[in-house]
Formats: sequence, structure tokens, C-alpha cells
Amino acid sequence: MKLTSIIVEDEETSRDILRNYLKKYCPNVEVLGEAANVDEALVLIRNHDLDLVFLDVEMPYGNAFDLLDKVGDINFETVFVTAYNHYAMDALNAHASYYLMKPISIDELIKAVDYVTEIKTKEEALQDQVLVPKTSGVDGKITIPQLDGFEVIDIANILYCKADDNYTEIYLNTNKKKLVSKTLKYFEDALNNASFARVHKSYLVNVNEIVKYIKGKGGSVLLSNGQEIVVSASKKSDLLSYFK
Repeated sequence: MKLTSIIVEDEETSRDILRNYLKKYCPNVEVLGEAANVDEALVLIRNHDLDLVFLDVEMPYGNAFDLLDKVGDINFETVFVTAYNHYAMDALNAHASYYLMKPISIDELIKAVDYVTEIKTKEEALQDQVLVPKTSGVDGKITIPQLDGFEVIDIANILYCKADDNYTEIYLNTNKKKLVSKTLKYFEDALNNASFARVHKSYLVNVNEIVKYIKGKGGSVLLSNGQEIVVSASKKSDLLSYFK
């Protein structure tokens, strides 16, 4: 698993050593930048999506704990790198993932990176379980993944879903539309236990929103918002089975 990282260290020699160790022994760590003080570190943290920060404790114009206070909501793992062991308790209280003593032991560095990799792998696995459209967990709800998390939608508010290549357009009874980077088949499976019928290769409709069926080879359905959707001949019997 690739880890995006920065090095915060006021001594250039120490930065060079750590950077070279990471490149040689921890190739999954991508160093996006380096900072020599708190202000430079803040800029890097605010401009990058980081998994890991290697953080020296003592720096000019503030220390590591001042930096973490300024960051506020921390969404990265921290590995403290210092020549002083009396900061260990403070690092623990700051939820540090690992505490490395200078001079850096290569074995300990590898252990630190492996530990953070394990943490991030578990987080990603959990996120993958949550950030997918699904109906389990909360009755009558479905989660829609977004860049910054997920949105929870009432299944009852969905009128129909329309295929758009590898995306799906979700039309709601609130006159809103959601575009999700999942296929229509994905939503057909996710809504399998709800009253949704695949009436066409491009349409999945909420059967509860159908107000009229219009005869034809496959026919069509009229939804509560006035939208008429064609029913393919191969899907006709599946749809009509809901109304037997």
C-alpha cells in the first residue's frame, strides 16, 4: 500500500538520512515534501492529502506539539523522530503511531512504516465496506459515496436510476439528481431487497412510484413525477409480477 508522507525536521542532514532510508528500505512511502519548521509544515499538511508525517519534536519557532495543535483535526498518522526519549509520554498522548530515536535504526523505521501501513490498510478496508451503495445496516437507507465521505439517502425518495456508461444517475422525488460512479447493475444488486425493478437495460425503477402501466410490446410505466419510462419486452413479465 502506497503511503503519502512528509518529513518535518529542522536539520538538513537528518532530513537527507531519513529520505534516503525511506527510498531504499520503505519504497511504499512517497515523500511529497519536507519542512524545516512549524510554518512550513502547516503549509504542506494543508495542501496535501497525507497518510503519514515524520515529525521531529524540537524545531525553531515551536515544537511538534505546537504543530499538531495548529493542525487541529488530524487525519494522518504521526511517527515522532527525536534524540530525546523524555517526549515519549507526550507523543503517546498525541496519539503517535510510533516513536523513533535518533540515530534512526533501519529496523525500527521499517517496523514503524509497516505498522502505519497496517493501520491504513484496515482503515481503507473499513471505508470500502461503508462507502458503497448498500441498504444493510440502517433500514430504508442507502449510502452514496462522495469524495469527502458518503451521503445517506432514503430509498423511498428514489424514483428511478438511469445508466450512464459506468455511472448511474439517481433521480429523487425531491427533483434532485445524483451522479454516482457505479454501474446500474451495482445498484440493482444493492437494492435487491427493496421494491425496484429493472425494466430496461438502462433503467431501474422504484415500483412504489409507478402510477400507471401503458400497454405495448414491452409497454411503458408512468411514474409519480410524470416521467414515462419504456419497458423492454424481456423485462415486462418481471415488472408485472409485482402487481399480481
